[in-house]
Amino acid sequence: MFSDITGIILAGGKSTRMGVNKSFLKIGDETIIERIFLLMNSIFNKVIIITNTPEEYVSLGVPVFKDIYVGKGPMGGIHSGLTHSSTEKNFVISCDVPLMTREMIEYIIEYKSDKPVKYCEAAGYHQPMAGYYTKAILNELETVITSSDKNIEKPFHNFLKEINSEIIHPQEKSFYKDEIFFNMNGPKDYEWLIANYS
Repeated sequence: MFSDITGIILAGGKSTRMGVNKSFLKIGDETIIERIFLLMNSIFNKVIIITNTPEEYVSLGVPVFKDIYVGKGPMGGIHSGLTHSSTEKNFVISCDVPLMTREMIEYIIEYKSDKPVKYCEAAGYHQPMAGYYTKAILNELETVITSSDKNIEKPFHNFLKEINSEIIHPQEKSFYKDEIFFNMNGPKDYEWLIANYS
């Protein structure tokens, strides 16, 4: 268990594509937030949740915070998480990535690099929504957030390039599967998830 790293869960709120809060959809007997929380709580001494509906997460018994800059998507969530974290080092995970594993999280954290951000390129995409982030990026991140319009997807990816993030390629690891980075965006993704993992 890591005592010097905070686990930050980005739980968001009601999804426009799903029509409901994805965090509370079920995989088998567990909701997605329960699944991710139990995983993070088994790895990190400190876990916090970032969401725009904090009252829905009180039962988990961990600190819950809102976005400081609302409407800025995952970048706003990461900014709020790093701001509220009590540790320099952090691991951020979104509820969009419900099949993440302990082995992959530990691999990303322990991957040798001096860079302030580490995440994988896997399943054909960069995967910054399950990654290692230090507070060293906070000032630059805030500058990008406050100078960007509502569509922050492109500025976020540009920002990750500009800060020289470490891109990890985990495909050779015995525990690697593309499904670990499965990203749940819409109803069809959820249908696939419950068909294969319930």
